[in-house]
Amino acid sequence: MVINLSEQNSVVNQFLAELRNVDVQADSMRFRRNLERLGEVMAYEISKTLDYSTVPVETPLGIADTPIIQDELVLATILRAGLPMHQGLLNYFDDAGNAFISAYRKHHKDGSFEIKLEYVSCPDLTNKVLIMADPMLATGASMAIAIKELMEYGTPSKVHIVTAIASVQGLEHIKRNFPKAHVWLAGLDEELTAKAYIVPGLGDAGDLSYGAKLQE
Repeated sequence: MVINLSEQNSVVNQFLAELRNVDVQADSMRFRRNLERLGEVMAYEISKTLDYSTVPVETPLGIADTPIIQDELVLATILRAGLPMHQGLLNYFDDAGNAFISAYRKHHKDGSFEIKLEYVSCPDLTNKVLIMADPMLATGASMAIAIKELMEYGTPSKVHIVTAIASVQGLEHIKRNFPKAHVWLAGLDEELTAKAYIVPGLGDAGDLSYGAKLQE
């Protein structure tokens, strides 16, 4: 299932417009905060799909029967670009487990590349809801490899993928590899460059978040 939040007018479009805007991008703090805010919005939307159980909550004046989330969640991201969106998700799902993956592209002279994983930290995923965040879903290769690596830690009951911008190619790759996953995105773009940057996209989310400049 694919949920494109930009298909309806909302504040998500404002956040995404600022993320794309080259003038606003000069403020890396603003860029990180907009990714974080997208993570928060998507956490709220994902919360509507979770399982709940009703528990009695004692107030100063009585008992309020209140539905609370029953699912156990694990929030995962790929370092470093995914950290702001991960924080947005964590702001709402503050008692969730956390998983982190260090991955990078190794480019070859012929223009091809392979994905290298260097570090994985993950709790047991058995029967838990995995929410995987990465702001740019370009080819989808990094995301697919990362999720498959996390599956070594157990089989989750559900998988949610959260991204700011996806390419059509990347989205199709994820749908082929994880047909039951829910994919949440704020924008869908058609084109990829030879270096696998999304067009119009926004550039390199990791560099823009932490002060470096995109190298073409």
